[in-house]
Amino acid sequence: MEDLAQSAVNYSTSLGSTYAEARVQKDLGNSTVMKNGKPQFSGFLREAGIGIRLIINGSLGFASTNNLTQEGIKDTILSAASMARFAAASMKKPIKLSNLKINRAKWEVKQRHKFGSIDVEKKIKLLQNIDKLFRIKSDVKFPSRILSINENLREQIFLNSEGTYITSKVPRVSFLYFMTAYKPSKGTAQRFNKKAESSGWEAILSWDLTEFVSQEINVLASILTKAKRPPRDKTDVILGSEVTGIVCHESCGHPFEADRILGREAAAAGESFVNMKMLGKRIGSKTVNIIDDPTIPSSYGYYLYDDEGVQASRRELIKEGIINEFLHNRETSAELGIQSNGAARAISYDREPIIRMSNTYMDKGDYNQQELFKAISKGVYIKSFMEWNIDDRRYNQRYVGLEAYFIKNGEPKYLIRNPVIEMTTPSLFKSIDAVGKDISFSAATCGKGDPQQGVPVWTGGPDIRLRNVKIGEA
Repeated sequence: MEDLAQSAVNYSTSLGSTYAEARVQKDLGNSTVMKNGKPQFSGFLREAGIGIRLIINGSLGFASTNNLTQEGIKDTILSAASMARFAAASMKKPIKLSNLKINRAKWEVKQRHKFGSIDVEKKIKLLQNIDKLFRIKSDVKFPSRILSINENLREQIFLNSEGTYITSKVPRVSFLYFMTAYKPSKGTAQRFNKKAESSGWEAILSWDLTEFVSQEINVLASILTKAKRPPRDKTDVILGSEVTGIVCHESCGHPFEADRILGREAAAAGESFVNMKMLGKRIGSKTVNIIDDPTIPSSYGYYLYDDEGVQASRRELIKEGIINEFLHNRETSAELGIQSNGAARAISYDREPIIRMSNTYMDKGDYNQQELFKAISKGVYIKSFMEWNIDDRRYNQRYVGLEAYFIKNGEPKYLIRNPVIEMTTPSLFKSIDAVGKDISFSAATCGKGDPQQGVPVWTGGPDIRLRNVKIGEA
């Protein structure tokens, strides 16, 4: 594979490319799915191929193939070169890439239980034991429930004409579930959630899934049987880590992607309310610090080098309420005369690397949970969300709470059902007056691009307190 990648780069430069890169990927995957107590299928992914990018006459071409022969790869390179030459005729400004230190590295995520070492029967048995939990409740039914366990392993070689050479090996495991609870005269409540890490099967063992799902079942049942209507006025609000995380991902991470800011995602994923001139401008209170960090060990969005060979680093997107940094690849960073901060990712060998988040979260603050609650005489605690909506500029947003409580005199008193927050991004960040000490994360798959690319990410943060927020009801 290394020889194929090197010969691909050599052939690309022989055609007149001023820059060329080859990315060889091999992906293995297993999925086991259970619906309403019955095994549905076990799926298997076995995929390998090479993606090639090159620059000719200031224009970029990309092509890919799973025909990993010298002849197949040469044909693919000729296609990429033809694409670049054709596009160059209408280019207003040549594409430039920011300077890159030559990196040569080999990195991998170690596994105690290696990919494929757990047989399908064991996975089905685990899902069956989890599914039994849904039949314990007598007053609340769960007519629809889907459980899924997934294992993936990616091996990759990245090599470019500048001398960078990176190899990586990353396993990922996940547990995904979707459940619907029903009670006559009370309607339904639904929960979709995912746990995932860059790890082997040992991560799934550490999650104690029976206890985890049991708690989720009890919460849904309690919402249907006990929850009251939320207050319908302005009040103080505490957002739990799960809600904090989706806010950071949708309202900071996406609008801070430089390609979106420059209008290059408008037709595929939307625009941004942010522009390059807003660097250094205040967008939130001094307590707001939002990070995107791919280097968190075992995280779902973990990587040490991006798919352009740039070393990964912790990115401080918002620092003490000030817009501090955007997410860049080598092309967008070159336009600003800065270095790429390593945010280029591709989901497969046949997708071009584009600017993506990794693990986006609000950094910890100074308060424990008791202190956050103590300062509220009357308010709402939204621990988890049922749904969220946001416009394509990431400015107006709406969050509907799932597990949520009415707060009185510093304590959560009773469950409330479907509280709604609708705010603009700046007003939300500016209303935060206190941030908790304890950070936790949720796993997700972030979609972007055309063709669509769904990459693994974490979202998260601590509990945060917002002052004087309007609460509605779904």
